[in-house]
Amino acid sequence: MDLKPLIRSIPDFPKDGILFRDITTLLQNPDGLNHVIDRLVELYADESIDYVAGIESRGFIFATPLACRLSAGFVPIRKPGKLPAATHFTEYELEYGTDRLEIHQDAFPPGSRVLIVDDLLATGGTAAAAAQLVEKTGSHLTGFAFIIELLDLGGRQKLPDLPIQSLIEY
Repeated sequence: MDLKPLIRSIPDFPKDGILFRDITTLLQNPDGLNHVIDRLVELYADESIDYVAGIESRGFIFATPLACRLSAGFVPIRKPGKLPAATHFTEYELEYGTDRLEIHQDAFPPGSRVLIVDDLLATGGTAAAAAQLVEKTGSHLTGFAFIIELLDLGGRQKLPDLPIQSLIEY
């Protein structure tokens, strides 16, 4: 199934010069959404994943059903102040400042095999920060899965040398 027609492109959002790739139209399409989850399951069915970590917030949408289908646990990687127990955190650079991500310190048993999932790989800063958090827990990061990758922004180069899967490339 060709997923690109299910992605809406919105020029000049959130600011002038940006072409925003909107997944809400994909989410509204049951066949497209099921295809995305089925495809991710195909990619990771033989990888012995213990946990799927989804990055807030759109990563949750894909990571949770993937975790269920892989018989793995789901762990949220969140923005500051959203997790109730003790957390690890990391700060990372944005084009307009810094941001921070957090994960529960007890999110995974040490040595767990973890896959990070998000909707979009752009500059790579958020995914690289998520990878640092998984490492802080003493777990083994197995790779990354994205629905969309914006190739011209070079996000892959900021990530650890691990398998990276993207279903749609622009």
